[in-house]
Amino acid sequence: MSSTDARASRSAATLPTSHDAPGRPWVVAKFGGTSVSTRPRWETIQRIAAEHHARGRNVLIVVSALSGITDLLKAIAEARGDEARCREAQVGIVERHHSLHRDLELPTRNALDGWLARLDQLIADPRRSQSALPWAADVFALGELMSSTLGAAFLGMQGLATNWLDAREHLRAQPLANQSAWARHLSATVPAAPEAAFAKELATRGEVFITQGFIARNGDGETVLLGRGGSDTSAGYFGAMLKAECVEIWTDVPGMFSANPRIVPEARLLARLDYEEAQEIATTGAKVLHPRSLGPLRRAGVPLVIKDTNRPHLAGTEIRAAAADAAPCVKAISARKGVTLVSMETVGMWQQVGFLADVFGEFKRHGLSVDLIGSAETNVTVSLDPTENLVNSDVLSALAADLAKICRVKVIAPCAAITLVGRGMRAQLHRLSAVLAEFGALDVHLISQSSNNLNLTFVIDEALVDDLIPRLHTLLIRADALRVEDGAVFGPSWRQLADDGAPASRETWWRRERGKLLQLAAEASPRYVYSLGQVRAQAQSLRALGTVDRWHYALKANPHPAILRALHEEGFAFECVSFAEVEAVRAAVSALPAERILFTPNFAPREEYAAALAAGVRVTLDALHPLQHWSELFANQDIHLRVDLGAGRGHHDKVKTGGVTSKFGVALEQVDEFRALARKAGARIVGLHAHLGSGILDASHWRSVYAQLASLAEGFSRIESLDIGGGLGVPSRPDETALDLAALGDALAEVKRAYPQFALWMEPGRFLVADAGVLLARVTQTKRKGSVSYVGVDAGMNSLIRPALYEAWHEIVNLSRLDEPSAAMVQVVGPICETGDVIGANRRLPECREGDVLLIAQAGAYGAVMASRYNLREPAEEVVL
Repeated sequence: MSSTDARASRSAATLPTSHDAPGRPWVVAKFGGTSVSTRPRWETIQRIAAEHHARGRNVLIVVSALSGITDLLKAIAEARGDEARCREAQVGIVERHHSLHRDLELPTRNALDGWLARLDQLIADPRRSQSALPWAADVFALGELMSSTLGAAFLGMQGLATNWLDAREHLRAQPLANQSAWARHLSATVPAAPEAAFAKELATRGEVFITQGFIARNGDGETVLLGRGGSDTSAGYFGAMLKAECVEIWTDVPGMFSANPRIVPEARLLARLDYEEAQEIATTGAKVLHPRSLGPLRRAGVPLVIKDTNRPHLAGTEIRAAAADAAPCVKAISARKGVTLVSMETVGMWQQVGFLADVFGEFKRHGLSVDLIGSAETNVTVSLDPTENLVNSDVLSALAADLAKICRVKVIAPCAAITLVGRGMRAQLHRLSAVLAEFGALDVHLISQSSNNLNLTFVIDEALVDDLIPRLHTLLIRADALRVEDGAVFGPSWRQLADDGAPASRETWWRRERGKLLQLAAEASPRYVYSLGQVRAQAQSLRALGTVDRWHYALKANPHPAILRALHEEGFAFECVSFAEVEAVRAAVSALPAERILFTPNFAPREEYAAALAAGVRVTLDALHPLQHWSELFANQDIHLRVDLGAGRGHHDKVKTGGVTSKFGVALEQVDEFRALARKAGARIVGLHAHLGSGILDASHWRSVYAQLASLAEGFSRIESLDIGGGLGVPSRPDETALDLAALGDALAEVKRAYPQFALWMEPGRFLVADAGVLLARVTQTKRKGSVSYVGVDAGMNSLIRPALYEAWHEIVNLSRLDEPSAAMVQVVGPICETGDVIGANRRLPECREGDVLLIAQAGAYGAVMASRYNLREPAEEVVL
């Protein structure tokens, strides 16, 4: 069916009614397969196009085939002589289009039936048996030709005069040098550029058009395809040719994200990208946009917006030229699966003229485009991206056979490429230590850093990707490499959008007590303020579990006497890591029995152990040295043994207290020696203890520790209690999920049923007091240097060292302007003469002025207790509400 016939089949209602505005700007709107598969979706397309038209724009709608149709056409194209397979796919195609035709309530089916008749002719074509490339292109093209035909008729019937346009009449493909026959026909390229004559010619014919994505025509008049994501590419070509005001890609997601949101629910919407960053993200794994679409738009200076068909009110992702003052930042982490590595090795490679030319000549001869390259003295390894190559076992076998004449060849597959994308990537390397550490434990086949300073790629085994990406995304945020607080770049998370964009809100005591806190800050600043009500609430939530026989509060988190007394009243015992802490808790709680104090020092001097034993408190040993050299201290004493189970956990390397690099605990292989020393000294081991880290939000961690300790305890004769440590995390960032206490209780109960003979102890610290404390600080000065804005406060790292020491993240709000909207991204810094005196980097705050009170949240743990008089500045005083 010719394009002329198709146009002639349109009813008069679809013809344009006005051509008197050739100067109207153009908008190109592309809709994918799911967006054109149902009547409600076509009604959405009609509304979007009508709104653009009403605002004075000409509209070109680019559509894909109905969802699933291209796969059915592919089955026909690959069937060769399998007649039954062809006809089965044909039946599915006919039924889908007839069904949509009925749903759209179109008056006639003539134009659609013309395309279906063409499909029948192609199935009967003798070229099918060889899957001839021009024939295959004709088959695939029918999907878009049919969907656009139905769409034009429906839009016209809805009162939007819409012209059907055959994309092949305007998109002319040109072969590239060294391009294979497969690529020339099924992944063709169109050298699109602004064409004033084309825009003018269309404007004389109408104001709203619908055309096909994915298809073009070559110089011989044959139909060719634009490869995977070809509809995006078509929209890009038409946008450039029309010098459009904007190209819109309408899809089923709100835009590009900082990671694949289907495996990282906390991935952030990317509100703004430049062309190069967007192209890197699309090239390295994001499926929402094809990278080819951006080249012509970048050259023509046409912006592109990715929008959600289901939620057109969302802003989406805008892509345009880079801002001159754009700060270096990781924008996304993406992954490509199905990557194949070809490793080529020869001792003759070193300084051998022409070796690489010979090697790459073979790739050229087989029509393969190389993606990543890594080289050494005797090896060069390259990757093949399946989206840009026909990579199958036949092609690889032929390539390997030819390469074997030159070098030793090893094919590694299936692999996946994980890529960090962002402008100024090299400037971010110092922030990526935690990310690089994750790769340190893996078999990394190839590392590549792009010459354009936009990406860093790691190639690993494909099976590892889905578990690794969420961890890396979290680490990038914690390292402040992914600056999610920058509202100009990052929007809400996928999870928030699923909840209609409402940010997760956490009720806090300090919001309720805002008036009192402002008054306290007016009296003196900086100040720590503690809520005993919040401490009690946290304690009661743990006691409610019922599974734990004894809770010890880890005193080092915050030894304020009022907090110690409150926790004693809530039924808590205490864990102390120095004898000074033992004395502090006994002074605060005079009626506290000595046996409710657990002394767990690390590398403490002999005198502290002697004093603790004399005081009658429970003593834990975590090394052989005390029994080897001070055995007389422990004669006829009950002691607890702290073991290292071999691996640490926690939010930062400096809070991980397990593994060979940690100074805590007796190694498992030394437990037998410890037992022998205890027997020789006459000491009785009555408890086992393991604490592997802090800030843990995974309830299964303690189940694992409990089970391991219980299994170990069965080999002892006098074990009464198992202490599985603390480290219960509290979420700091808005996108972190709170520890599931119900799941924790269930996990512990499961192990306890198997080992009822042992009492279960735990020793939380930060969980009880972090949220109960805030640090109030007054703004002293503001400053701007280049693109960076600073807000100075009178509390520095001498009052709160956690951000400098642990890279800890604390929520910061302007308490004086709590309900005002955020104005800019700032660095909140203190008065200490250290570059590291940064309380909060890259925070979105209302405009801050001298005298405003900032509140630093979650400062109740490891805040005042770690303070100093550095620079001879007095640390913040403490106040209890």
